[in-house]
Amino acid sequence: MTLRGHRLLSGLLVLLSLAYPFAVYYGLQTIQPRWLGLMLLTLLVLRYGLMGLRFVMDMAWVEWLGVMLLASLATAISLSNRAELLLYYPIAVSSIMLMLFARTLWAPPSMIERFARLREPALPPAAVHYTRQVTKVWCGFFLLNALVALATTLHSRQAWLVYNGLVSYALMGVLFLGEMLVRKRVKAGAAA
Repeated sequence: MTLRGHRLLSGLLVLLSLAYPFAVYYGLQTIQPRWLGLMLLTLLVLRYGLMGLRFVMDMAWVEWLGVMLLASLATAISLSNRAELLLYYPIAVSSIMLMLFARTLWAPPSMIERFARLREPALPPAAVHYTRQVTKVWCGFFLLNALVALATTLHSRQAWLVYNGLVSYALMGVLFLGEMLVRKRVKAGAAA
């Protein structure tokens, strides 16, 4: 597969993942839950298959745990054909993200520091401290997001769809943009 084809397929997989709540909400009106579970399993296989064997072999135990959790949930949905299990996928994703980010607080560098070093390899100590604090904020977000996603499973499917398909992503965007603004102010203050 060409690099362009790989990027196109990767982008498509991201879009399909983001559309998951809509696929569940509208899919359950026309198909059985087991087919949506198989779709999830297929997306997982494609996603990690695209990353390549070397990347997959280098994954930390917590990443493997996350993949196994998602694969187990997708398999349970497929085998049981129970629609309510589909509602737990966003909870699982937020919980896995919480585990991934929190693990880096105990095994540095922090997740946000890793991202920051992609653009700026030589981070000063103040930036390392800042990225650690931002990682903690993201941990808090993923914890709250998982709890609210869990609460939505007790309400109507419409409430579940609105939160998990719109509000959750909007909150992530607000947090991401807010952090960018704070980072600019912190950098400006450090430069002065």
